[in-house]
Amino acid sequence: MATSPRSPLALAGLLAAAGVTHFVAPKPYDATIPSFLPGSPRTWTYVSGAVELALAAGVALPRTRRAAAHATAAFFVGVLPANVQMAVDWRHRPTALKAAAFGRLPLQIPLVLWARGVARGQARQG
Repeated sequence: MATSPRSPLALAGLLAAAGVTHFVAPKPYDATIPSFLPGSPRTWTYVSGAVELALAAGVALPRTRRAAAHATAAFFVGVLPANVQMAVDWRHRPTALKAAAFGRLPLQIPLVLWARGVARGQARQG
């Protein structure tokens, strides 16, 4: 997947915005934390938000972009269980909410491909 020169910054912006929302409005994220994870859901919400902010910084900087983009792809795969948990938990909610929850699942594929494309683009440049 070819990326434009602005693609890394767009990915960094998406990660930063998502990371900030984990701290500004953590309650919806808490509800997506799978119950099999140890500890408090809020802790996982804050940790994942901090990881997204760190990944955003890494992707934004050319020097760390390739490694951070690979880590971002892995992160997007890693949060899939939370998205599955959300879809399962929201299956009886109103149609719009249910559609949003189930719509997140296939969205992980283009996100992973985007991050991998950013990493490959940096490898060609660097």
